[in-house]
Amino acid sequence: MRIVITGGFGFLGRQVADALLTTRTFRGAPIDRLVLADRYVQADTKAATDPLVDVVQGDLADRLDEVFAKPVDVLIHLASAVSAECEADFDLGMSANLDTTRALLEAARAQSAAGGPTPLVVFSSSVAVYGSDPALPLPPVVSESTLPTPRSSYGAQKLVCEQLVAEYTRRGFIDGRVTRLMTVSVRPGKPNAAASGFLSGIIREPLAGISATCPVRPDLRVALASPRRTVDGILRVAEADRGEGPGRLMGGVPVNLPALTVTVAEMLATLRRLAGDAVADLVTIAPDQAVEAIVGSWPAVFDNARATALGLEPDPDFEAVVRDYMEDHADAVEFGTRLAARPGR
Repeated sequence: MRIVITGGFGFLGRQVADALLTTRTFRGAPIDRLVLADRYVQADTKAATDPLVDVVQGDLADRLDEVFAKPVDVLIHLASAVSAECEADFDLGMSANLDTTRALLEAARAQSAAGGPTPLVVFSSSVAVYGSDPALPLPPVVSESTLPTPRSSYGAQKLVCEQLVAEYTRRGFIDGRVTRLMTVSVRPGKPNAAASGFLSGIIREPLAGISATCPVRPDLRVALASPRRTVDGILRVAEADRGEGPGRLMGGVPVNLPALTVTVAEMLATLRRLAGDAVADLVTIAPDQAVEAIVGSWPAVFDNARATALGLEPDPDFEAVVRDYMEDHADAVEFGTRLAARPGR
């Protein structure tokens, strides 16, 4: 079995790769090759040096011949331009998100048409496909049956790609699955250009002794998922069978991954409770209308029933999210010794 991860050296790509390299199986079958495709390669990482891994470096649209040089059984498409940069540069978003995804789907279709295996394609979409419009406001609780009305270029591009995945699946070109990701927090590493990036930064930076800015009002409610839950969700949707009943995918309907609903104020209060006043005081509230317009248009409360049927659950609370981050990235936390032990340990 040959599995390809686009954006394989990005934050989620590395975590999905690590999870697959730990089990070295997919649906109970051994993985023969794991291909990590990315514009930027971290050659010194564990995944890059694993004998099971092949690396494809460069712009994905220019490397499809290399990606499909041998039959692709599973394609996990995580590569994407993020929300704020798509809003700032329309052409970049259309090229990186829409055009590249279409080219990828066409390559998968060509493989099937040539008598090769029909690839299982997992597309990572986003909560940004939803948006509240005065003429059609969002309901209090959002589910997969809620009409997507994106209010950003990023959300519109993701929604178009969802429809392409559904159509290519309907025609039998691929076996497509769509996961709508919640905002992932707390992300490790450096800040990125996502409008929602501050939802990691207001925790990650203070824990490292660095000041951070919160660009939205504290009472804003957001839907979050930890990295662990997000990776679990992507792989669970990838491995699920199609058909009726719990634990199976029905048709080409996207799956909203489980969401934990919190306010920004609750996030900051959790930081203060766990790490102390000196750490929490490193966060400054400085509203940015452009950021709040994007993040504030996304729904915050989700019906998680479809994900639950697949065996997925949201994070229990934000404290668990912060503690998971500190356990997984202890080297990036200056104030880790100040935390009390996790209850039950």
